Amino acid sequence: MAYPIITNCPVCSEALKITKLQCTHCHTTIENEFELSKLATLTQEQLVFVEIFLKTRGNIKEVEKELGVSYPTVRGKLNEIVSALGYAEKKNEVDERKVISMLEKGEISPDEALKIIKGN
Repeated sequence: MAYPIITNCPVCSEALKITKLQCTHCHTTIENEFELSKLATLTQEQLVFVEIFLKTRGNIKEVEKELGVSYPTVRGKLNEIVSALGYAEKKNEVDERKVISMLEKGEISPDEALKIIKGN
């Protein structure tokens, strides 16, 4: 039985490295230091989100429906994953979240929100 890969030490929480690979057919074993892809470092919950995001071809409305969450929640999860993959969050993305929050609270109109996001 195969187990999912863990990326952090269960004792000290530091990063683990892969040092051994084995063929399931002929049992050839290769030992060295191997790197995981950035995606392999995501949590199971984040991987499920990425899978749904890709399945819906990035359509946030469809992701909302499938997960049963709001637009800000989808954006938040997406931003969290972008950060976890080591990509810096753009300044305007932070502003977009604030604008969306203000819009949801009724503090600004949809037209005002568009102007702020577009920088007009």
